[in-house]
Amino acid sequence: MTLSLGIDTGGTYTDAVIHDETRGVIAKAKALTTRHDLSIGLGEAMDAVLGASAVVPRDIGLVSISTTLATNALVEGQGGRIGLVMIGFSESDLDKAGLREAVSGDPVIFISGGHDAHGRQAAEFDRMALENAIDGLAGAVSAFAVAGYFAVRNPEHEIAACEAIRERTGLPVTASHELTAKLDGPRRALTTVLNARLISMIDRLIDAAEARMAASGLSAPLMVVRGDGSLVSAGFARSRPIETILSGPAASLVGAHHLAGEDNAIVSDIGGTTTDIAILDGSRPRIDPQGATVGGYRTMVDAVAMRTFGLGGDSEVAIDDGALKPAIRLGPRRLVPLSLLAHQHGGGIVAELDRQTRASFPVRNEGRFALRAGVPDRLAAGLSRSEADLYSRLTDTPQPLDRLLKATAELATLNRLSARGLVLIAGFTPSDAQHVLGRFTHWNGDAARQGASLFARRKDGYGNPLAPDPETISGRVVDRLIRLSAERVLETALCEDGLDGAATALSPLAQRALDRKPGIAQIALSLDRPIIGLGAGAGACYPGAGDLLATRAIIPDHADVANAVGAVVGQVRVSVSAEIVQPVEGRFEIAGQAEAAGLAFSEADAALDAAERLCGDIAAAKALEAGAGEITLSTARDLKTAEIEGRDQFVSASVTVTAGGRPATAR
Repeated sequence: MTLSLGIDTGGTYTDAVIHDETRGVIAKAKALTTRHDLSIGLGEAMDAVLGASAVVPRDIGLVSISTTLATNALVEGQGGRIGLVMIGFSESDLDKAGLREAVSGDPVIFISGGHDAHGRQAAEFDRMALENAIDGLAGAVSAFAVAGYFAVRNPEHEIAACEAIRERTGLPVTASHELTAKLDGPRRALTTVLNARLISMIDRLIDAAEARMAASGLSAPLMVVRGDGSLVSAGFARSRPIETILSGPAASLVGAHHLAGEDNAIVSDIGGTTTDIAILDGSRPRIDPQGATVGGYRTMVDAVAMRTFGLGGDSEVAIDDGALKPAIRLGPRRLVPLSLLAHQHGGGIVAELDRQTRASFPVRNEGRFALRAGVPDRLAAGLSRSEADLYSRLTDTPQPLDRLLKATAELATLNRLSARGLVLIAGFTPSDAQHVLGRFTHWNGDAARQGASLFARRKDGYGNPLAPDPETISGRVVDRLIRLSAERVLETALCEDGLDGAATALSPLAQRALDRKPGIAQIALSLDRPIIGLGAGAGACYPGAGDLLATRAIIPDHADVANAVGAVVGQVRVSVSAEIVQPVEGRFEIAGQAEAAGLAFSEADAALDAAERLCGDIAAAKALEAGAGEITLSTARDLKTAEIEGRDQFVSASVTVTAGGRPATAR
């Protein structure tokens, strides 16, 4: 019997399963994700599932984690403050690929250096200028990102910069060539920035997992799910946390196929913060050839072709202020549900909500609370005076915003602290609405009802309350969640068909079809495959969404822990690529791998053969580092030629070697 422990750390819940290769899921458990100390939620989930299974910890051969923490951080605009080093780039390059927006005011250092398209040095690397610039930043950032001009053709300047930064600051540093072999410098720099921003978050997750494994007597290897559904060792994931974006969604696809047995389906996984939707074709998830898009950023990370929306059970509920009949808006920001806040912090929350409810007139920011997120103090580096002042007044105990905030302008300050991941904001969410309607019962229903009452008495454009009672407004919120879920599934399907999904899904014809409006012209739509609904809230959401889209909605057994199941049935897979360049006619060189420096060949085929051997060796070594047991190699070549004056002329060539296999397990 081969036993594995799968864990998924989501925005709200940490799920755990014990999985046997022949019997499938033999036990499962859930615990609340404790963002202030991830080890608490991880430990509770581990202990619960081990207790439910009666499995002896030493019999567990593998532990694997999937997580939505990195995805959620990018969707919500969170992450640590970083320093970006741009080698050979200019200020104008920040305006490409959304890089300036991603940097978001963090320090950027421009250093001379870089290479040309053939990997030749374009300018000398100025190490002294770099050292002078970083000396003043060591206490103001949590990590560094380094991007060099054409570093994928020659990474020597990036390597030198990383060495200097580590020597002088001791902080984590990411080089762009370590993450991708693709061209497009600004987008490569963007991917590196996001990676550096996520390092502290993934470090905390892995540290927490390893600590709880040791406490529980688990000595098995620890793996982490990447965004393409493959597995890598914990150490590998620490240095490349960007590759864990869409980790949870990728694991959910693997788990959906395993649990539902459907080869062709639309998989929609609703969590606390996001809804993640992807397509299963012939039992395999579609991979995004352009790189994962999360939080509006197009990265260079190989990942499932997943569309992630800021829509979940813990989405912020708001209205369009100023509208005569305001529509309900959900997300993209996650709030701590009031029912959960009261469950965790006791009766004081209900007492504050009761105070606000008894007030004759609504007060600004009623039904909202704030507390510190419990992150290390070093992640609060670089706060402005107003941010530092407000942050100093926050504690681990929730405070109502109507008493915490001294001026209207402080609400914007609070939102900035929330975006940095330093502060948690609590308020009315769809999860609270489900409590009011009696569909969820696991948290504090009184707090949910109070929050619904406060939201219901907000005024529309005519000066009337939004709803007469908590049940009515809660029903409208849940109906809105179902409708938006159907629209997001439809948008994804249309995008996969090559259309402008967002615009088409919101077009009058599509909206009329979803509304089932009567008329002389009857508009109908349907999908060619079922929806597999995953997540703890799937049963309350996707049957209704399936009805709107005229397709089956499948909620498989263990749909609430599909991510944790997917975490333990995948394989290690690492790819290494190299380009063949021809700087002068008749001379072929291998670009993109530092180990190939100085090698030259008179024939393209000879260069390809050498590149394949080199990439195979590197891929095999990386696969072992990533935790693979027995390794197999597969190779893909791409040689482009053009006929000129009756002769085939070299245009370009590349080779990619993929090494993979099941993870090595404890003996």
